[in-house]
Amino acid sequence: MSVQQKKNIPAKATPITVVDANRYQALLPTLPRPAAAWLETLGFRGLADSHALVPDADGALAQVLAGVAHADDPFALAALPSALPEGIYRLDDQGLALSPDIAALSWSLGAYSFDRYKARKRAPATLVLRTGESAERGMLQAEAITMVRDLVNTPAEHMGPQDLARCAQALAKRHGARFHQVQGDALLKKNFPAVHAVGRASSRAPRLIELNWGKARHPLLSIAGKGVCFDSGGLDIKTPDGMRQMKKDMGGAAHALGLAAMVMALGLPVRLQVLIPAVENAIAGNAYRPGDVIRTRAGVQIEIGNTDAEGRVILCDALAYAVESRPDLIIDLATLTGAARVALGPQLPALFCRSMGTARQLVDLGLRIEDPMWHLPLWAPYRGGIESSVGDIVNTGRNAMAGAINAALFLERFVPEQQDWLHIDLFAWNDAARAGRPVGGEAQTIRTLLAYLEQRFRAQD
Repeated sequence: MSVQQKKNIPAKATPITVVDANRYQALLPTLPRPAAAWLETLGFRGLADSHALVPDADGALAQVLAGVAHADDPFALAALPSALPEGIYRLDDQGLALSPDIAALSWSLGAYSFDRYKARKRAPATLVLRTGESAERGMLQAEAITMVRDLVNTPAEHMGPQDLARCAQALAKRHGARFHQVQGDALLKKNFPAVHAVGRASSRAPRLIELNWGKARHPLLSIAGKGVCFDSGGLDIKTPDGMRQMKKDMGGAAHALGLAAMVMALGLPVRLQVLIPAVENAIAGNAYRPGDVIRTRAGVQIEIGNTDAEGRVILCDALAYAVESRPDLIIDLATLTGAARVALGPQLPALFCRSMGTARQLVDLGLRIEDPMWHLPLWAPYRGGIESSVGDIVNTGRNAMAGAINAALFLERFVPEQQDWLHIDLFAWNDAARAGRPVGGEAQTIRTLLAYLEQRFRAQD
């Protein structure tokens, strides 16, 4: 365990002094002359993600100076766990004061390694914090993010629809939630025809996974996550490069489970419903085809313009099902479009919602806690681009322009105007390494969504 909580900090723990560039300059004159000279020799300046090991007179490690961007950086200590010598460390009171939740979160994320198939080279250093609610919150968030990363990083061979269902079932058992799934041809009997159509070609049966938790008197919160466990593109098959990372196409489902885990662990006053349509978009003789018209739970007839736009097809059944219970809020999370990445890049998920005020609140909150998303419009004049001449709607736009907006407008068709709804189109992946964010699966926006849900529902309680 890379972060430990203890009532009393062990005396043997090596102190870490946290500084930014300004704090370091103020601290330098107060240090013993040998230590100050050593730091000057190293060229340490207190810059973010840098650190310096300060020896004692006998050459043993006496102190660590750690540079951070600022005290509220959720990745403040993330560069340290794998860089410092193995051992036990504590934060001292000479430098910037980090809140225990920031310390626990950033250290835990810095210690992350996906080691299911390849053992890590060394154990991370251990940070000891005093027991308390703040540190517990940071560890809880880190645990949820770790779960999301692990789910996304796991290859499709070991993370098919059934495996994803097992993970959801384990989470439900842990928090006393009710678990249910509808799978295979039973999807047709239970009126999830779009989920069935997309997933029927795989030898691994498609399914609709559902978790329910909370008290009946609380407002209903529905969270839906796209669970395409592997996306070949279907008959509109992807190129090899386009298919390479498609194990991550269940990233929306992973995010839904990660957010749900925090909601349940913190006991938010909501009645939680989690919905995951889980499929593999495969190729076989019974695969759904371009030009097919697919009936949906809502009765809307979808013309299939491209089998590689499958995420919105399965989500429409989940959204229609969620709407039937008239929730206070629906959130859907999905690795839905490459167009969102073209517009915003890998680090900024696209947010769509009908309320400009809510959008502004979420964007501002995300910027403040450094878990960002960016608002894109549900631009009504573009609805004509998803009209079909043979069905009610087509799952692709007329051309490549405004692809993320077209997908959001498609989903909006299944959410009544009076229903409060957030749609988040995310990447779920780090394409370049940064401190605490290795290349691979990543959790995006769930800390921001948690903060928003706490503000919204605790105020109602």
